[in-house]
Amino acid sequence: MSFFINNNNSSRPGPLNNNPTAGLCEKAVIETDKVFDAALSQSTETGVILNVTNYDPANPAMPLTFVSAEGDVNNPATIDNVVISRLTDRPNFATVTGTVTIPVIVTYRDANGILGTATSSVTYPINAILYVPQPSLNPVRIEVNAQFRSQIGSYTAENTFTVTGCLQIIIKVVARVMLLIPSYGYPCIQPVQVGEANTCPGIFDQPLFPTSIRGNVNLNNN
Repeated sequence: MSFFINNNNSSRPGPLNNNPTAGLCEKAVIETDKVFDAALSQSTETGVILNVTNYDPANPAMPLTFVSAEGDVNNPATIDNVVISRLTDRPNFATVTGTVTIPVIVTYRDANGILGTATSSVTYPINAILYVPQPSLNPVRIEVNAQFRSQIGSYTAENTFTVTGCLQIIIKVVARVMLLIPSYGYPCIQPVQVGEANTCPGIFDQPLFPTSIRGNVNLNNN
């Protein structure tokens, strides 16, 4: 069982039906990252130079034949050299600039036809006008989600590929905040369809989540 498989309990995530206020039972404080603004940049880049290292397997037979290049899912993109320049006529907005670096895995075939990979990176300047809140004790930060993909390229010099690829960057203005939100309470989590029996009596019998006092709470001692 899961949130969605054979689970008809009303305390489950999913689309809202009928009156969306039905079942609201509390106002909950959650600590989370709030995205104040975001912008998307998409482009096709030609003549991108990929200097590669960390051949796997090591010491491939040269020359190499390019197969593909794609962002490394284990190493997310980063943004450095961030400058936030507020607009004098629009004080809640700013020009945000920085340098985005996307780690890339390059796939190739060597002269013996053996498939291999190597690591590289794509660096790209970003420039965007974004909503940036006024300074506070919890500062905003600039984050990016970025991807680069290519299936067109060639081995042009020692340890170097020159490629054409698709670049996508989402730049975000983010801050860690506490939000007060309406809540339907805890979800109902069903047991798995196949699992071991309860071997820890007295432990698994406890509630899954902490309980809280419902209704108004009197903070006075009298």
